[in-house]
Amino acid sequence: MKAQIDKLLSVVADYFPMVVRKPAPRFVTERGNRVYGLVAEFTETPKVFHAAEHVRDAGYSKWDVHTPFPIHDIETAMGIKTTRLPLMAGGAAIAGVATGALLQWGTTAILFPQVVQGKPYDAWQAFLPITFELGILFTAFMCIFGMLALNGLPRFHHPLFSHARFCHASNDTFVIAIEAEDPNFDPVKTRELLEKIGGTHIALIEDEN
Repeated sequence: MKAQIDKLLSVVADYFPMVVRKPAPRFVTERGNRVYGLVAEFTETPKVFHAAEHVRDAGYSKWDVHTPFPIHDIETAMGIKTTRLPLMAGGAAIAGVATGALLQWGTTAILFPQVVQGKPYDAWQAFLPITFELGILFTAFMCIFGMLALNGLPRFHHPLFSHARFCHASNDTFVIAIEAEDPNFDPVKTRELLEKIGGTHIALIEDEN
């Protein structure tokens, strides 16, 4: 949860730097720019898959694999845990159902009680359509905005975009990027790890924002 809060604060800081100040960088370049991390390229699917397993086993937690197409079971190789989004969506569904039921009950039984066709004020059968629709509405909005929040989106610029070779990740190259904010990140040791697992064109990425 702390990592997700830190990511959310980082996104807010990108848009409102006067409100939220980014934490001091762990590493900076000679030009004084924040170090985003290290990237390495791989040319084959099995190589990047096994490389991801090595990075996972090395204990890194803030890193990602960028590929031109989906790789089956890559989330297992990366050690990605199950997302909390289903729980968030379930909570939103319960909140929507409760809101719809209470809104209709409070309106018809307390604020404006009226007898309709001899039914009691709190005849719940008539509440079902609105209750159902609000449950669906709350769930849909939670899925959309929860997904954006968990992924740190929207983000109109990313430090990786400044790396000229990163564009190949959408064509014919696989890229592993390890962030400098990772507790295990070390410019020398992380580079040695990427070299050991077969990475090429290893580069240090700066965050100039």
